[in-house]
This record gives sequence, structure tokens and C-alpha cells, in this order.
Amino acid sequence: MRLDQDICTRALEARDARFDGVFFVGITSTGIYCRPICPARATLRKNRRFFSNAAAAERAGFRPCLRCRPELAPGFARIDAVPRLAQSAARRIASGEMNGHGVDGLALSLGVSARQLRRALQQELGVTPIELAQTHRLLLAKQLLTDTPLPISQVAYASGFQSLRRFNALFLERYRLNPQTMRRRVGARSSDSALQVVDGVRLALSYRPPLAWDALLAFLAARGAPAVECIQDGRYARTLNVGGHAGVIRVSRPRVRAEHEGEGSAAALPVLHLDVSATLLPVLLAVSARVRRLFDLDAEPEKIASHLASSGFGPIRGEARGLRVPGTADSFELAIRAILGQQVSVKGASTLMSRLTETFGTPMQTDHPQLTRLAATAERIAQATPAAIAKIGLPLARATTIHLLATRVAEDSLVIEPEADVRALTRQLLDLPGIGPWTAEYIVMRAVHWPDAFPASDLVLRRSAGNLSSAKLLRAAEEWRPWRAYAAMHLWSRS
Repeated sequence: MRLDQDICTRALEARDARFDGVFFVGITSTGIYCRPICPARATLRKNRRFFSNAAAAERAGFRPCLRCRPELAPGFARIDAVPRLAQSAARRIASGEMNGHGVDGLALSLGVSARQLRRALQQELGVTPIELAQTHRLLLAKQLLTDTPLPISQVAYASGFQSLRRFNALFLERYRLNPQTMRRRVGARSSDSALQVVDGVRLALSYRPPLAWDALLAFLAARGAPAVECIQDGRYARTLNVGGHAGVIRVSRPRVRAEHEGEGSAAALPVLHLDVSATLLPVLLAVSARVRRLFDLDAEPEKIASHLASSGFGPIRGEARGLRVPGTADSFELAIRAILGQQVSVKGASTLMSRLTETFGTPMQTDHPQLTRLAATAERIAQATPAAIAKIGLPLARATTIHLLATRVAEDSLVIEPEADVRALTRQLLDLPGIGPWTAEYIVMRAVHWPDAFPASDLVLRRSAGNLSSAKLLRAAEEWRPWRAYAAMHLWSRS
């Protein structure tokens, strides 16, 4: 990005790890340059200079910080990959990827040796992969013991433990209580009808309020894949296949939230309820992580709204302060939806998505009358021909783009996931015939959840911003960095 003092200052003060390696800050009072995530005490703004790379900082006479070690920022030499490797591994472990696979399996999926993986996590987080995985499993188990009536054997299984004996032993070692004792002490809420889920389990997912729930659902409803997704009566539902485990999830906001939000009431817990069918219990960690990304539950909406309001965007009032950038439960599905949305209306793209799902999605029996299929996979579409894909009502050129994207994803030469390198992925997408800046930005915005993505050529955005050209909108959006994706959501909501 073009380095601007105010833009970089906002990113620096947010200490957002997603900007690590995007720029460096030189401190004139010390002659040291740092990464934006440096834990050192904040400096005066007048003493900061920003650089797009470490070499530029050193050329200006700054020396590298010994605390944050700029040489470890992502995107440079081989050793620089250690923090990014640790970050990717931590995300995957939090999603349950080590469950049933171990360190070797995780290392293989990351393209490194088990030794490299252990060293990276030990260096960056001070723990081993197994210790990190155990912590995530135990915390999930504690939540299930506290909030659900699941039998303890199922709690262990759903949390990722392969052995009940190992679960009991580790739980006692870490928490000084065995699972049965903890359940008796907290009193599992099996009598609370709000927590009863037929053939499954309910989790509470926390978020930072406010949350523009109705606007979020409206956005997803307009762009959903019929037969795979359904929004009805304030609740989101969809089919999902994670690691070969298929089932249905439902997400809702408790009514008490809507009644008491912002009043400071003890009853006003900032949570969503996630209902997961029993068939998805073995991958509960992964499902939970996907839903958090789908609804952007880790965002800080007040900080973002305050920044946008003070940077020329205009006042943000009421529920608009809680707007999120919707992610996705299936990155490939989102990428296909982006291609289908090229040069057609939102409704037209949804019609095409419905046809594609009907043709290439897998039939599935559920307890929801409107959810009848799993989303089409990259492998299934890659096996088809462009001509077969075009039969849903596409020009052959666009069908060829979808087929090529599916082939690249199926063979793992194109990986669309939250820990992807944004610049590298964007280049890969733009190299595919039929994918331009709008499509690439939209995919990076929702599938990778890059907060500064901005599809400036979008006609609705341009109209909402005052009928600006793409170039003028990009210039205006400079002030909204590093949260232009949120600005885009606000502009779309005003249309």
C-alpha cells in the first residue's frame, strides 16, 4: 500500500498482526526501526517514520529492533517465515486440525517438517504444538461440561480426544478436577430449555458489541446459496462438510441480547448461539472457528466506526456501528460466488449459484426442509468440463474461469484461507484468465478476511459514495485505511 503517515499510524496503534511485514516504523529518538506489532512502549507520533521495507529503513540510518526483530517479519528470507508458520499453525490448531492427525499431519499440511513446526511454535508462543492443541481441547471440553448435558464420553470425543482415559487424566492434571467433579460444581445446564438442542449441541460464541445482526443476515441472505444456506426468522442455517463430516449448523442471537444490548445488563451477554448437529461433533473446533470468521465475531466495531467517522467517511450512528465484514464457511464456495457475481446483479448471481449447487452439489437429507444439498466442491467441479459448467447459464469464458479455479484449488496450487499471504494470493488470482481486480478484492475481503480489501470498481460502492469513478473512490478511500473493507460494507448498506 502507499505509505501515508496517518494510515500507518492507525494500523500501528491498532497493533493488528495482519499488517506485520506490510510496513516498518523508524523511531527517530532512538534510531531503531520496528515491526507494527512491536511490544515496546508507544512513541510520540512526531518521532515516527514509516517504510515499506526493512532495507529502506536501514538505508535511512535506522537499525533493527532487538525486541520485535524486523528480520522475522513475514515475507522475506526463509527464516522470516517462522512467525508466519507459527501463526498459521496456531490458527489450524485452534480449528482442530491436529485432532486425530498429530504433529506430523499438521506439519505435512503446512509443508514443513515436524521439527520446524515445533521450533516455530516454541520460539513464537513458548509452547509445543501438542500443548497448544491440548489447551484448545480442554477449553472446549470445559464449555461443553458447563453448558451442555452431553455425556462425558461425548464431551471428550467432541473436544478432539481419542481416549477417554487420556481426557480424564489431562483434565485432572491441568484443572485439578476431574470432569465429573467440575460438572457437579458448575451444574450443567441440562434443565435450561434454551440450551437444549435435539440431536446435537449448542455453543455460545462471544463477540464485542454492538452487532448489526439484522444487517448481517440481510447481506448473507441476498448472497446465499439456496439449498445450502437459509436465513429465516432471524436465524442462519446451512449445511456443512468439514473433513468428511457433514451436518447442519444454525446460528441465532438470543432475544435477550436484542432487548438489553448496550444497557449493561448482566443478562445482556454478547453471544450468538451456535447449534451443531451430532454428525459434526468430531469437528466441533473447526466448525466453531469457521462460524466466528463467517460472522466476523473477532472484530472491534467501535474502534473501526470511530476511525471511519473521523476520517471523512461521515457519521456512523445506531446499529450501523455494529456492521461486520461477513466471512465465509467455505472459501471455495465464496470464490465461485464472486466469479458468478461478475457483471450481474446480486439476485442474478444467486440464481446462478442455485443452479450450480443443484448441478454439482451433493444431495443431503436434513431435518430442515430448505437445506437439501452440500456445496459443490473444487474436486467435483474440476472433474467437469467448462461446457458442462456453462450449462447453468454462463458464457463459456466464465465457465472456463470457474473450472480453472476449481482445478487449482483441488490440486492445492491455489490455497484460499485466512492465513494466506494477501499479496501473493491476489497475484495468483489475477493471473487466472477471467479474474480482475474486483473479483480478487472481493475474495480477499471475505475468504481471507483482509480488513483493507476494497473492490473500488464496484458500481454500487461508487454510486453510494456519490457517483465517483473508481480512481476517485480509491483516492477518497485512502483515509479509511486500514479498514476499507468495513467502509465498503457501510457503503453497500446505504444503497
